[in-house]
Amino acid sequence: MSWSDTIRLLPRVAAVVIAAAALGGCFRPMYAVSPDGTSVQDQLASIEVATINPGNHDNPRLAYYTQSELTYRLSGGAPGETPKRYRLETSVRESITSTIVNTSTGNAEAALLKGQADFRLVPVEGGEPVYSGQALASSAYDRTPQRFAALRAARDAQIRVATALAEQIKTRIAAQFAGQKIRAGR
Repeated sequence: MSWSDTIRLLPRVAAVVIAAAALGGCFRPMYAVSPDGTSVQDQLASIEVATINPGNHDNPRLAYYTQSELTYRLSGGAPGETPKRYRLETSVRESITSTIVNTSTGNAEAALLKGQADFRLVPVEGGEPVYSGQALASSAYDRTPQRFAALRAARDAQIRVATALAEQIKTRIAAQFAGQKIRAGR
């Protein structure tokens, strides 16, 4: 690179450096402490997870796993000493689709578990929801002729779906808190 090429490149580099410096203050990490001293994690810990409705399925296992994951992820695993300001009301539904069927036996060899969670974040005192949304997750698993192996594979798929649903819900609520669309004092 010659000296003349360096001089021609200098305005471009200067423009990039100036733009980066100007935009540097526009971004704030999601879990950073805000200027008023609160953090998103403190606000998440102030959410009470209501009992989850199992929706359209007689088996409440997915609802149980999702509730357990949400409770853990929102509180950070710490005991709940934070006063609760919000209640998270959730309902989950699951469906199972056979994805691979053995043509000689007619038995399903693989399945896809799909989970859907509809959630609302409402103030504990009551009133209109401050945030609502929907989370979707799916997990494939093998069905084998061995009964207990097939049951364990289905249960593991439910745990994976519940974990994914809980993480989506937590992330969406945290993003709302970080974006200050939900006021901490409400």
